[in-house]
Amino acid sequence: MKVILRTNLEKLGKAGDVVSVKDGYAVNYLIPKQYAYLATKGNLKAFEEEKKNINKRVQKEVSAAQKIKEEIEKVQITIPVSVGEEEKLFGSVTSQMIADGLKEKGFEIDKRKIEIEEAIKSLGIHDVPVRLHSSVHAVIKVWVVRE
Repeated sequence: MKVILRTNLEKLGKAGDVVSVKDGYAVNYLIPKQYAYLATKGNLKAFEEEKKNINKRVQKEVSAAQKIKEEIEKVQITIPVSVGEEEKLFGSVTSQMIADGLKEKGFEIDKRKIEIEEAIKSLGIHDVPVRLHSSVHAVIKVWVVRE
């Protein structure tokens, strides 16, 4: 079944794309949640109008994410952890710990947007990427210190 996406879906496509999906996925999930329309001529024309509004909304989101990026990159977070012999951490620094540190600094960032490539298991300064928008990424400095 061909549908027109109304929103950006990570593994499917961007808003405005016409994609083929299985009938059940479209009928039971995409259309009821208003993530997509059926791909008909009338819906294609209606979506053109909606696309203008979506573009305005996306521009606002990107500009807001850019402002947050500028502010968040100035912030440094200190996370105290307990260490054992030879400076080894008990466990690792998680994205939840970083999100809590950002919350203390006044930034409400979801832990799922914090992208830790490798587990942080050592003391020191670590650069951690944060996905604020699909096209806006920030890098914050995380200081891991002895408790």
